[in-house]
Amino acid sequence: MSDTQSRKSSQPQTPVPDGAQEPTTKEQNFLTDKTYLLSTTNSTGINLYEHLVTCLRKILEERPRDVVDIFEDISKECKRSRLAGDGDSLRGKLDRSTEIALAEIQKRLFNRPDGDDDEAMGEDDADPRLPNLLQLAFFFEQGGVGIDKDEIYRIWLSLKKLVDEKPIEKLRFWGKVLGTEQNYYVAEVEFREGEGEEEAEEEAEPERDDKDDEEGEEEETEDDTPKPNFKPAPPVPKEEPGTGANKYAYFVCNEPGKAWIRLPNATPAQIHVARRIKKFFTGRLDAPIVTYPPFPGTEANYLRAQIARISAGTHVSPKDFYTFGEEEEEEEDGVGHESCAENPEYEPPPVRALADPEAWAHHVLHILPQGRTRWWNPVQIDEDEELEDEEEEKEEQPQPQPEVGPPLLTSLSEDAPIDGMQPWTVRLSSGLVQRFAVTVVSSNLWPGAHAVASGKVCENIYIGWGHKFTSENYSPAPPPPVMAEFVSDPELKETDDPTPEEEAALKALLAQAEEGEEEGYGDEEGGEDDD
Repeated sequence: MSDTQSRKSSQPQTPVPDGAQEPTTKEQNFLTDKTYLLSTTNSTGINLYEHLVTCLRKILEERPRDVVDIFEDISKECKRSRLAGDGDSLRGKLDRSTEIALAEIQKRLFNRPDGDDDEAMGEDDADPRLPNLLQLAFFFEQGGVGIDKDEIYRIWLSLKKLVDEKPIEKLRFWGKVLGTEQNYYVAEVEFREGEGEEEAEEEAEPERDDKDDEEGEEEETEDDTPKPNFKPAPPVPKEEPGTGANKYAYFVCNEPGKAWIRLPNATPAQIHVARRIKKFFTGRLDAPIVTYPPFPGTEANYLRAQIARISAGTHVSPKDFYTFGEEEEEEEDGVGHESCAENPEYEPPPVRALADPEAWAHHVLHILPQGRTRWWNPVQIDEDEELEDEEEEKEEQPQPQPEVGPPLLTSLSEDAPIDGMQPWTVRLSSGLVQRFAVTVVSSNLWPGAHAVASGKVCENIYIGWGHKFTSENYSPAPPPPVMAEFVSDPELKETDDPTPEEEAALKALLAQAEEGEEEGYGDEEGGEDDD
């Protein structure tokens, strides 16, 4: 059987209408082949006939050379053009990436304000409130510490924007705290005198009503229920802005160019709990801190407490770089100096001499176990309370032992070792050309905290996760033990309830007693009448 006959037998015959002439064999074959080309489709819905028409039309319009060699490429291009032209395809619905969105935000940092010329921009760049961050980044880079140059330049522009918006007297780039979702860039700020001392988030204290107090006192007098004598210890007050752990204000942002947000001041309770927990930052200031012991605040408060702890333990400088000054004297109660200032007459020692922890000192006050840099006496008696004590002759409460920390400008050599390891590592950036080397001091207690010194320049920076080093794996504090059961006492033993029979017998005895009393009362009245 020939191919024509087999094809004719395999394909259905088209019925011929009445009066029409039957197609010839060639016409029948042509219609059969065309039907085949039109009916054969792939998963994209493009049939071969239309695809060949598109390819031939493209070839005839463009008339390229060596069509046979590039026919496969023309076929792919035609298929691709069909998919690209569909507006509902995934290719036409790509969302804008986070990198592009961040680039649009940071683009504003490079825009000049309207009306500013080159001379005005030059004066702004020389603003003494702004640190020379590019120079400091170069020194940290020599010691193997720091941030990428492009990133540090964007940080510098972002700090410039912060200086223009806030009444800032002095600003310093504190460092970068890493997070699981986003990072924190931290700026340390000192406001002008009399400005910016208010809290970032003031918590309104509930007003107490005197009438409620009086009603409560009346209820206490009328109620005979015994009251416990236990009085909880008063909460330790936080240090005032501009002093102690709240000497500086801190602003944070997730990326250079985004809005700077001020952190609230640290409280002793937050610092105390922060010492007992360890939790990674997420990069969201409003994220809850779910730990045990419970932390009193959100991630913003936890970040502020960690900043205070890191600053108190790792901010160091060469000896004589800071001084107390002639006018400042020690307090009468022996607390010691609470602040220091840069020494204008500082002469840097040789580079080799700085490669010793003895040549470095702490210039930030130590935070006491109480959570403050200066101890607060919880047993403080007012004058009215003293008079009442004299009248009632109450026993005096025992005075707690004051907490004392290391004084300001204490040498690093006096720091306690960490499980046999030195708390500090001091090295030079180059051992070959020491004349131009930079001295780098790294903390082993707070990994990520570094200090550099070169000539009359000294700076501290922190780049890390905000966690303190521990030689053992961290284990959360266990909850307190379960309280013991109450010791049973025979006098306080609960008796069993009487049965119904016992209750009926008791009622009968009480009724007989009442009847006997009534009869006796009647006999007495009768005797009186006889008299």
